[in-house]
Amino acid sequence: MSDFLRDGLARNYVAGSWVEGDGGARLAVEDPGTAQDFADAALAGEATLARALEAARASFDRGDLADMQPSARGRLLLRVAREIRAIKAEGAEILCRESGKTLDAARDEFEEAALYFEYYGGVADKIEGKSIPLGPDYVDYTIYEPHGVSAQVVPWNFPVSIAARSLAPSMAAGNATIIKSPELDPIALALLGKALERAEVPAGAVSILNGIGGDLGARLVASSAVDQIVFTGSVPTGQAILRAAANTIIPSLMELGGKSAAVVFADADLDELMKSLQSGIFFNAGQVCSAMARVLVHRSIYDEVVPRAVSLADGLKVGHGMDNPEHTPVISATQLSRIETLISTAEQDGARIAAGGRRLECEGHFMAPTILADVSPNARVAQEEIFGPVTCITPFETEAEAIAMANGTEFGLVAGVFTRDLARSHRVARKLRAGQVFVNEWFAGGISTPFGGIGKSGFGREKGLEALYNYVRTKNIAISLKG
Repeated sequence: MSDFLRDGLARNYVAGSWVEGDGGARLAVEDPGTAQDFADAALAGEATLARALEAARASFDRGDLADMQPSARGRLLLRVAREIRAIKAEGAEILCRESGKTLDAARDEFEEAALYFEYYGGVADKIEGKSIPLGPDYVDYTIYEPHGVSAQVVPWNFPVSIAARSLAPSMAAGNATIIKSPELDPIALALLGKALERAEVPAGAVSILNGIGGDLGARLVASSAVDQIVFTGSVPTGQAILRAAANTIIPSLMELGGKSAAVVFADADLDELMKSLQSGIFFNAGQVCSAMARVLVHRSIYDEVVPRAVSLADGLKVGHGMDNPEHTPVISATQLSRIETLISTAEQDGARIAAGGRRLECEGHFMAPTILADVSPNARVAQEEIFGPVTCITPFETEAEAIAMANGTEFGLVAGVFTRDLARSHRVARKLRAGQVFVNEWFAGGISTPFGGIGKSGFGREKGLEALYNYVRTKNIAISLKG
């Protein structure tokens, strides 16, 4: 057992202290690979939230981060990165056990979290305004100010890296931040508090709370003490948060769902396509908002692509994440049942279950890697986010038809193009309705490339320099020199 969980309980990190749940309340956290309880998380409630909000406001008003010399703030973030790496081994095992992902993927997630702090630590002293010429009688310039208290609600699929993705630029900009962790796997994220503590982040500048979304999360985003909301998760929850934000007129950053399509032309490299398919839909059991959920294939190669996809899916090694298999469980029994329900509609809509299509008869919450072929673009499985190891393959005849199909959902997160034709890749990428387009490699890019969607995939951008400006607001200062 991890030292962090020596008594089987992950506590809340509140204003530099570790605290129990309100009234001693606890939340059982399950291992999806065994369907058995793994550990408990202290359950924060109204009193703990009030304490975190009060501490965040006091920290911001003191200028703990905002008034710190920017270069010093950058060095602070670099210290956080070092401390994240120091807990990587301990944290990876916890994350693997509570989320179901592979141990290697869990290690990579902590490493990515450290990289976010390094990246934004490097730009903390480069948030620069500009001078605006108004003639000899005026001096006019802009400055960027932090919002104040940033409320961040983190999803369960990549809790550590997504928390770092938002927390690092928030701190770099000088905000105080309160994170609401996901109730399904909150423990590894709570462990980030240890890195913050060891790096000597000012008390109150960051709190990490374990709690139920419909209770603690709803209270957090509705609070008048919050100055900004950052949310990654489902469309319905995002809509509920935006309704709450409308009451207090709070700026919000939304990274929501996706139903992303890869457009595969006749000249595509099919070996590279299969590599992308494995990572694009079967990594993390398909529980990725930017997953390759639809594969649109030119009719001339369709009968070659489908069997190769089936062979890939059927050949994946399945197991508990600690064993680093190629295919891992989904997060919960509820998620598994939802995936099965959506797949059951596929055949009714004329699709063919070419591989998988059912839960696996083994310990834990395992869904078979699933390939749905001959899927109508209007079928429910082609329109709704499944959030599981399921992709839909559909043939197309012309470039225009493929673009129309790819753009034919309410989402617009990412998209992909597979072709050796450079002109076509540029042409199609421009026409795809998505915030990011991958060409010949799904998930191409990195922490420096802006990420976010349009439509029901949300608005605003995370990652890269562009994300930094979601965490500040512009102030203009105009000075008259006359007289």
